[in-house]
Amino acid sequence: MHLLRERLYWRQQTRVPEPELVMQSETQTESFARAGQEDGALAFLYLYHAVQITSVLRPGDRVLDLACGPANQLLQIARLNPKVHFVGLDASPSMLQCAHNTLVQAHIHNVELVQGDMTHLARQDDASLDGVICTMSLHHLPDPSALATTLREIRRVLKAQGRVYLVDFGQLKLRSTQHFFANDLQQSPQFTEDYFNSLRAAFSVEELTAAAAVLGPDVQRHVTVLTPFMVVFRSAYQRPLDASALQRAREAFASLSASQQSNFRGVADWFRLSGYPMPCDMG
Repeated sequence: MHLLRERLYWRQQTRVPEPELVMQSETQTESFARAGQEDGALAFLYLYHAVQITSVLRPGDRVLDLACGPANQLLQIARLNPKVHFVGLDASPSMLQCAHNTLVQAHIHNVELVQGDMTHLARQDDASLDGVICTMSLHHLPDPSALATTLREIRRVLKAQGRVYLVDFGQLKLRSTQHFFANDLQQSPQFTEDYFNSLRAAFSVEELTAAAAVLGPDVQRHVTVLTPFMVVFRSAYQRPLDASALQRAREAFASLSASQQSNFRGVADWFRLSGYPMPCDMG
């Protein structure tokens, strides 16, 4: 019902930037980190993006993760790609400390963490990276100008044949739909409030597309069918998952609860119906 109303409604909401562009609160950090843990509400979504991201990476790559947060998503990706070196960047010291703890506890050794602003990648040289990824974080930027600056920085630090995977919320038309998605995961009041603020801060598909144009024609756009709940920009390059990565992905999927597996399939189908299938069968 919500998706249909979104599809039929004609007026676009005004974007509302998040109250705090950098998450510094210990309560916010802990709430977000808990939701992304292996048994947390976001585990299915992190696994979905980890599998999709793996298909654009190659062994030996050096890959920058923008706004890595507590590294729960990056942990999933690094496990599937042990021969890729990842750099997790975040502006929040509290998030980076949480990320450090996450990676140490999981015995992940192919990730380094750095503090920095994704609109100004000062520590990264021109054409120095094989890949740049960013999962559900572009909406933290204050305005379209900062979004455009970030995409130009991504283009600057990528090698000529470098690859990207960028995904974020798309701007929804109805406040009721934003409330529906924010409350759907049934998490803590703090997480629900932050989730709702993230949805209100989402850029429109048009704004995201305009900013991503600098990456060139090789980058494809995929939008969830009926309504732009999520928007993916990814390089056209795709490789089959090798046997070890596929086994790890299937083991991670098997460890999800029945409801999480159902949510995973739901997201996969949502994108598949828009012409963006999974790169492998999760079993």
